[in-house]
This record gives sequence, C-alpha cells and structure tokens, in this order.
Amino acid sequence: MQKLGMVIINYNDYSTTKKLLENIVDYSCLDKIVVVDNCSTDDSFKKLKKLKYKKVEVIKSEENKGYAAGMNLGSSYLIKTLGKCHIIFSNADVIIQNEKDLLLLSSDITTEIGVVGPVILEHGTFNRGWKKTNVWIEVSLNLPLINRYFKKKFLYYKDNHYQTALSFVDVISGCFFMVDSTLLQNVDYFDEGTFLYYEELIFACKVQNAKKRVLVDNRVSIVHDHSVTVDKSVSRIRKYRILKTSQRYYVEKYLQANTLELFFLFLTNKLSLGLLYIRGLFHR
Repeated sequence: MQKLGMVIINYNDYSTTKKLLENIVDYSCLDKIVVVDNCSTDDSFKKLKKLKYKKVEVIKSEENKGYAAGMNLGSSYLIKTLGKCHIIFSNADVIIQNEKDLLLLSSDITTEIGVVGPVILEHGTFNRGWKKTNVWIEVSLNLPLINRYFKKKFLYYKDNHYQTALSFVDVISGCFFMVDSTLLQNVDYFDEGTFLYYEELIFACKVQNAKKRVLVDNRVSIVHDHSVTVDKSVSRIRKYRILKTSQRYYVEKYLQANTLELFFLFLTNKLSLGLLYIRGLFHR
C-alpha cells in the first residue's frame, strides 16, 4: 500500500486543529501528519507543539504567505520524510467519519487519476466538485443576484453526474482532498501567487496540463464544519478584496484574458464591491 500523509493548515485556531488531531491520530493508515502553523498571531503554535502525538509533526512558516504556501511547506516536508506517497490536504474544521474512507480515497489514485476528493457536507448541502470556468463566466459571477443563475447553469454538474460510485470533475473543494506526491512535484506544487481563494481552480489547471484527472468518490463523505478562521480574523470587505485579487490572478495568468476581458472583470468587481459597501451600511 502507498504511504499516506496528511497536511493540516492552522491559523489562530488551536482548539479546532486539536479536535481534528484527536479525531485522526489513531488512524493506522496515516504514516505522518504535518500541522503547518501559518504564522499564527496567537499562541496556537506553542500549544500545538506541546501536543505529544507520535506521528504528528508541527512546523511553522516564517511568514503567512497564504494557504497555497502553507500547503507547499507541509507537503514538501512530508515528501522529504515519507518519499513517494499520497497526501491529504485538510482544513482544520473538518470531521472525518471513518478511517476506511481514507483508504478508499487512496485506492482511487491511479496512473490516470492524480487527485481525488470526497463528497463534502457543508451548510446543509453537498459539495461534489464543479466545472472549470472561462473569463466570461468569471465576469458573470461578479454580478449580484444573477450570479446564482450562472453558477447553477455553468458551474455545477447535474445530480445524475454523481449517480455512480466515482465521478470525474474538473475541480474539487480545497478544504479536503488527496493528491499523488509525484503529480504534485511534476506540476511544481501549488501556485503561491494567491493568498487565499482560487487555489482549487488554479491547481485544476495544473493537473489538466499534466494530463491527469480529478475524481470525486461518492462513497466517501466528510463534514466541513465551517468554523473557518478567516471568518473570525478578517472583515467581510477585506475577504472580498482578497477573493477578487485572486480571481484576477487566475483570469490573467491561467485563462490568459485580454485587455477587454480584464476591463469587464474590473468593472463588475467595482460594481459588486460598491453594493457590498451599501449593504453593510444598512446592516450595522
């Protein structure tokens, strides 16, 4: 069986990370668990270092360069430790319900399939992956109200796409997924050009360019509890600005948008940001 490692990203959320570790630390299928403290501003790192779990290693980034950088730090550490392996990337706020589910996901990775994820239960709905976007879909997603229509029409697969045990998708949720280490090295890890958001779409482009496929295993599910640290630490407006900076990076570098397309992206960004400000005034 292929060695299996796990990378958990922590930022100012010791209690949530500890809860996940308590959930999985006795899983015999996991050879190594690396917790990356992404330069927390509280005492999370000190508390995590005090935990005495045999196969858990806690490391700290020198500065918080974002989620992708944290994943790169953890995965490169794992590969140096384990060699060729399968790597699970996980938010701290997930609940894994069964050790056998991890083994099932690991068995899904083949020479053709380099990335696999479970069904994610969050906000009372199922997150089972989505389609890659193009420039004009990204522009449309910036438009308030009608963006819901565009998501349903162009982003999500129909329910019957998931009627079999395994379903191919373009993109899977970044909160929990598994990657073959060889593929990760071949695509030069995750792009650190974004601080937060759009990591999934960017990585999907890299995987597609490497001629590998992405899979959702409909037999496996995990719960995303969404006690998300970014919601605790960052204002709504700032989160929006981070999101749209990442969107532009993706559209410009990976979709190779032209000047006109970038102009419309900029215009719709400003429109939706203005409406967000107005909404904030009435909800104080």
